[in-house]
This record gives sequence, structure tokens and C-alpha cells, in this order.
Amino acid sequence: MAEQKIGFLGCGSMAECIMAGLLKAKAVTPENTFICNRTATTNERLVSVYQVNSVSAAELAERCDIVMLGVKPYGIVPVLENIKAKITPSKLVISMAAGVPIATIENHCPPKTKVIRVMPNIPSFVGEGVTSVSSNSAVTPEDEAAVVKLFSAIGKAYVVAESAIHGVIGVAGSSPAYVFMFMEALSDGAVRGGIPRAQSYEMAAQAVLGAARMMQGSGKTPGALKDMVCSPGGTTIEAVRFLEKGGMRSAVIEAMIHCMEKSKEFERLYSE
Repeated sequence: MAEQKIGFLGCGSMAECIMAGLLKAKAVTPENTFICNRTATTNERLVSVYQVNSVSAAELAERCDIVMLGVKPYGIVPVLENIKAKITPSKLVISMAAGVPIATIENHCPPKTKVIRVMPNIPSFVGEGVTSVSSNSAVTPEDEAAVVKLFSAIGKAYVVAESAIHGVIGVAGSSPAYVFMFMEALSDGAVRGGIPRAQSYEMAAQAVLGAARMMQGSGKTPGALKDMVCSPGGTTIEAVRFLEKGGMRSAVIEAMIHCMEKSKEFERLYSE
């Protein structure tokens, strides 16, 4: 896909993470990457940092093979109406707007437009992202495979039914925030134990990274891996007892349920 032209229409935090990750992975090239933002200062910064091309929305839609919609959910319809005349059947329209269903995007594109809805997450910036890929009926298996390959350059990509996207948001889209909160708590606890703050951050990050890699590489369930750390009558099982007493599991599950319900609320708001 490096030879294809990709355009980011709206390049906020998430879209910039995706673009930066793809450029780092050489999945796309700067000369074939186009951006369009409302603010000139943002465009200037992105051009300076990434050496990409800044163009108008209409020019981006006309020149690019892949049009990536990175605007806020409320901006999707106005943007599509603005570029609708430039969208041809050969182009892929990819939306990362939370809560905006494929049907709404289809309603503001020419008939038979290829529409893919993705849900990436922030670690895509460092090549460790999770992205779900949901396609409409106009998208060919080859198109879908190409998009999965594109996002696999910045982590792992999974084809999911659009109806499952709320679960994806709960477990992957929003979960880096939960993990960062957990690491912050680990750091606070380490400081309480006498470890300097900077060192506590490094230790917390490495502990979480190591645990994640162990889960990926061992084939064991999280519960089995937890049991490997817990010696009878030891320090770890005592910590686990306190976490259970505090309702850690329930808090995480309830947080995810509320996250998914909020996603459904957005989808109802932006459905047509």
C-alpha cells in the first residue's frame, strides 16, 4: 500500500498517531500522504514534523486512493457532503469516528462507495495498537485484506462485525487509559515503598509490558499466569486478596459496561 495515496481528513490526536505509526513502519510514504485540517497551524506543524502534503479537503478526496476520516463524529456529515463529488467507486473511505455507523457514512457518499469503519487505539503510535475493521457490502475481500494489512503495520488488526464494535471500544479503544491509571497507581505504591518516582514509572511500565508479552507468548490464560506468581501464604496472594476485597475486577467490568453504553448512545445520536 506504500504506493497508494492516503489522505487524513482531520488529523487530531488519534489520526496523528495512526499516520505517525504508518510512516514509521514505512507502510505509507510522506510523499503519498496528504492531510487537511481546519487550522493552518496544525497543518504547518504536521508538514514540518512528518514532511507530508497539506491540501484542501476537495483535493485530498480527489487525489487519494484512501480517504481517512479523522474528524470528530459531529463533523463527519458536513465533511462528507463537502467532498462527496470527489468520491469515486475505486476509493476507500475509512472512518475512525466513534459512534458513527457505516449506514450514516453511506447516506452521504455516492452509491456503492466502499466504506470501512475502524476502531484503532493510541498505542498505534508505537506500533503496538489494536484496530478493528468493519466493512460495508461494497468492500471486496481484497480491499478488506489490504486494510487489515495496513493497520497490522502498527499493531494487530482484526475483522469484526460492526455490531461488535462497542465491545472493541471497551476492551481496546479505551483500555489504554485504564492501564495508564493502573500504572500510575503502581508508581504511587512504589513511591510509598521508597522508590524514586522516575524509577517507579520505569518499573511499572516494564512490569506491565512483561506481563502482556508473557500472556501473548505463553498461551496461558491470565488466571493461570496469576496463579504462577502467587505462592501459598506469600506476598502476592496477600496483594491479590486486597485487590479482590476492593472490587478490582468488578470495577473494571463496570467501567467497560459504561464505556460500551456510552458508545451505543453516540451511535444512536449519529444514526440516520
